[in-house]
Amino acid sequence: MAVKWLVLVILVQAFILPVQLCEFPEESNHLAKSLNLKLLRTTLDSNDANPSVYVGLRLSDDHNLEKENVYFQRLKTSMEAMSTSRLGIKEGEPKTGLVALQLMAQKVSCDDTNPSVRNRLITHMKYHLHKEKENIAQNGKPLSNFYQYSLGILAMCINEKFVDRHVVHKLVLAEEQNQFGHGESISVDTEAMAGMALLCVKRFNNYPRELVSHIKKSVKSIKDKIVASQNTEGELGNLYSTPLAVQFLSALGSRKDKDTCSKAIASLIDGMKEGQFSNPMMMSQLMPVLFHKSYLDVANVDCESIINNPLLIPSVPTLHDVVVGEEFIHVRLVVEGQNFNEMIEVPSRSSLLDILKTAQKQKSKFSFETKNTLYGPYLTTVNNVGGYWQLLKEPNISLLQGISDYRPEDGETIILRLGSF
Repeated sequence: MAVKWLVLVILVQAFILPVQLCEFPEESNHLAKSLNLKLLRTTLDSNDANPSVYVGLRLSDDHNLEKENVYFQRLKTSMEAMSTSRLGIKEGEPKTGLVALQLMAQKVSCDDTNPSVRNRLITHMKYHLHKEKENIAQNGKPLSNFYQYSLGILAMCINEKFVDRHVVHKLVLAEEQNQFGHGESISVDTEAMAGMALLCVKRFNNYPRELVSHIKKSVKSIKDKIVASQNTEGELGNLYSTPLAVQFLSALGSRKDKDTCSKAIASLIDGMKEGQFSNPMMMSQLMPVLFHKSYLDVANVDCESIINNPLLIPSVPTLHDVVVGEEFIHVRLVVEGQNFNEMIEVPSRSSLLDILKTAQKQKSKFSFETKNTLYGPYLTTVNNVGGYWQLLKEPNISLLQGISDYRPEDGETIILRLGSF
């Protein structure tokens, strides 16, 4: 009889305890440490502090507390500037995603020296979500996009702030109407962010029963779409949408998805070995995955238990640091619809941004402009024509990386095509 009870207790515990999915294998811990160092190294540059980088570092299990604190002090400057700015949205410039990441960074820092900054950021977040919701009601889409809208909901939720049910309902409705993508293709990173936002708000007990039912159905729908998006390499969507997708599956904790998670983790390990993660934003989204965490864990960071590792020094070389080669390669640059088709000579392993700069310097018929974003420089104008410029390589393959991260090979043809959002 005692044996039967013991078996029953073990079975019950197996269903109660959190399911350990999407675990990063111990034999690949050197890759996790290398990525941690690469991300920490990005904090030493002179660019504006990126709150996503800070969140990624804080969700690691390995910390250089001195460097993290210095970086957070830089972040506080931009947070204070944002929190004291007037409420309002300049045309075409919603700050929903940025405010959300700043709120997450504030939360994960455990810094309570100036609570008024956090309170004002929350006020800005509420305002932006309200304006986004209004635009969805009027025009069928947010002022920014559903990724930023979801991130804003998640940021409010992990800061233990109740999110207006109408705001949540608009996200649920967008999922039910398959609005997270273009045509028949879905945006896996948007699905994953929406999924994490809905998992978080589902924990509140004061939403109407009907809305809770729709939230649960949407979470299942998101999970099904993400699982169905897995390709033969194990990637969920593509390599760069996989980290957020794994975060969502890890937070969901469904045993049925263990095989999907394992294949996705294997694809990320292959990508890390090949040096595919160099963009700070992409690295910061991958960092929680390496330590079996998700953005929902921002709400539960125990700052008193964080241990400093003085050996985590950003000056230490990491795997696959990109060094421009001494040999030269030739890349053809084509601007569709503008009669520009030229061969550009650059050092091997040059980025697409380097190629554009060389073309602008050597070819009088070519010019370009960019704007800085959290993801790096973003191409906005080519030959005085502004708009959404798609980056492709011949024959018609969309690039998954931005202009500062993609490195064409010798003989490749790069196509700049003016598209529509």
